Amino acid sequence: MKLLTALAMLSFGIVRAEGIGSVDTAFKLIGPDHKITVEAYDDPGVNGVACYVSRAKTGGIKGALGLAEDKAEASIACRQIGPISIPAALPQQQEVFNERISLLFKHLRIVRMVDTKRNTLVYLTYSDRLIDGSPQNSVTAVPVPKETPIPLRK
Repeated sequence: MKLLTALAMLSFGIVRAEGIGSVDTAFKLIGPDHKITVEAYDDPGVNGVACYVSRAKTGGIKGALGLAEDKAEASIACRQIGPISIPAALPQQQEVFNERISLLFKHLRIVRMVDTKRNTLVYLTYSDRLIDGSPQNSVTAVPVPKETPIPLRK
């Protein structure tokens, strides 16, 4: 049931981050302070893996109104948080999460890639923009036990 809910959420694009915490980085007299947030994302296609992403959030009046453009810098760490099971074959590469980080055309993305030779899941986070994306990125990997081969979609 939990898997079906996660897959349904992914197909409808409503997989959401769970806020873990934040720290202020700059005081703003009006509106919220600038901060760095840490959020958790459960991989909707792989049970037992969660990714933690830290990123800057712009405060001030624009940030409070949702008009600010957050910086394109993020860091990711994915970990095994329970027994890993993969209920369905995975594509070689798949976007597992994206979130708007500016009013128009800028997204934070998490892509899962499968390294079959090493039986490892590789996660990449980056941001893009309609015209000019950013080369800023972060990568992490979760080795899957050899007794749990990663099924690939053909």
